[in-house]
Amino acid sequence: MVAAAWYPERRQTVEQALAAGDIDARTARELGYTSLPVSEDTAPPDMAVEAAGQVLALSGVQADDLSMVLHASVHHQGHDAWSAPHYVAHRLGARHAMPIGLLQQCNGGAAGIELAAGRLQGDPAAGPVLVTTADRFLMPSWHRWLSDYGMAAGDAATAVLVHRLSGAAPAPDLLLRALVSKAAPELEVMHRGDDELNATPMGHSPMIDVRRTKRAFIKAHGVDFFLKTAADRIRAVVEECLADAGLAADDPRLRYAVIPRLGSKAMAEAYLPPLTEVTSAEVLDLGRATGHVGAGDLNASLADLARTDLLAPGQYALVLNGGGGFTFTAMAVTRA
Repeated sequence: MVAAAWYPERRQTVEQALAAGDIDARTARELGYTSLPVSEDTAPPDMAVEAAGQVLALSGVQADDLSMVLHASVHHQGHDAWSAPHYVAHRLGARHAMPIGLLQQCNGGAAGIELAAGRLQGDPAAGPVLVTTADRFLMPSWHRWLSDYGMAAGDAATAVLVHRLSGAAPAPDLLLRALVSKAAPELEVMHRGDDELNATPMGHSPMIDVRRTKRAFIKAHGVDFFLKTAADRIRAVVEECLADAGLAADDPRLRYAVIPRLGSKAMAEAYLPPLTEVTSAEVLDLGRATGHVGAGDLNASLADLARTDLLAPGQYALVLNGGGGFTFTAMAVTRA
């Protein structure tokens, strides 16, 4: 795989958010972010094109050689009744690729890589697959600091090129050794609450308010129901992923366990307990200066692993992610 990420130049620091009244001091401490990237002038599909251009340049792959373009997002992409994945393919010149959109909430980028690997395994003639993610979170529809509990949202795009190893293939940054996903659809109600299904977009409130639906979920089911269900799935995907990669829980080759880019308190409550039960790898948090980047948390972490010297050749990282619905994914990668 070859991976890259695109971030806008503007950042809103936590100090600026506090001064503007966007967040209170207690919530800022619980989130643990230092800043969030803010894209005011570049729409999400154009952000995805920027990230994809980086990956194609790094890999030497031509857009015409792509067999699929998978684009994942959480929030509005810039137009209605329209296909952002086809726009990305059009802008890149990927004339022979099949563009497909993924609406898997915050696990969309991970799902794209899983689908890409399946395509390459199932069709020996298929060319490389490009997986992009892009989201931006602007008012009045989304308050990047206050629309949800346990996270604040940063604007970013990612691109991951998934391809086979062969003599003619580009040199990869990372090798995909194992990937395991498990769903917990009984948790979809967390993002629906007790709302009726409405007939028009934004019909429940003028601003997306996940806090409201989560309060309804906790009132009906209790927070322990979520924590136990999430912990069961996280343990299961991590254990199976390590086994598929041929790694023991304390394998010295396993350098890092990379966590999603959620708030620090949410990570400590939901993700870290089951993760640290099943592996002793050093926990790596790459999201303090980016916030939660919508569908692209896992893919942004792959970009960080690919574009830095965090991993030495032969070292492994386990990259963990989750997304509303819920689906949890663990991926084992090694430096090529």
